[in-house]
Amino acid sequence: MIKIIAFGASSSKNSINKKLASFVANKIAPEEATIIDLNDFEMPIYSEDRHSDEGVPKKALEFKKIINESNGLVISLAEHNGSYTSAFKNIYDWISVIEKTVWGNKPILLMSTSDGARGGKSVLETALSRFSRQSNFDIPHFILPNFSENFSEEFGITNQTLLNELKKQIIEFKKQVDTLLDSGYN
Repeated sequence: MIKIIAFGASSSKNSINKKLASFVANKIAPEEATIIDLNDFEMPIYSEDRHSDEGVPKKALEFKKIINESNGLVISLAEHNGSYTSAFKNIYDWISVIEKTVWGNKPILLMSTSDGARGGKSVLETALSRFSRQSNFDIPHFILPNFSENFSEEFGITNQTLLNELKKQIIEFKKQVDTLLDSGYN
């Protein structure tokens, strides 16, 4: 069985990115999808001085452990001013000092959504560029523009063209997870 970890890279209680990540993770592995909330991993703002003086926060270690115990990650990025949210960036900064390979060489399905026509395209491109440098896999990715028009709480993605594109990305992600499992690597 595959164990998928999914999260919306936002601290919003009603994060549309968390809704998208949850929808997709449950399509991939309904019995083994764990949805995490970044609010459960709030910690001090990263700084080299704090790291040197106080070490790595327990919550950063817990987050990294969850990633390392998974077989794949579904991440949907919220975009704040064209970049990562501060909540996500802070967690990313902390876990990057724990282990050089931040995402543990796990397959990643990277997504973004917003209520705008670009759907978080800038942040997705930034993350895709950065995460690809540390990945053994090509990273499947998907943008859902105009979330309120193209997503239903009951049915998920309602635009058939976008849903078909997502299905292609999910197939690629599943192949990567299968490759990882077949190799005996967790």
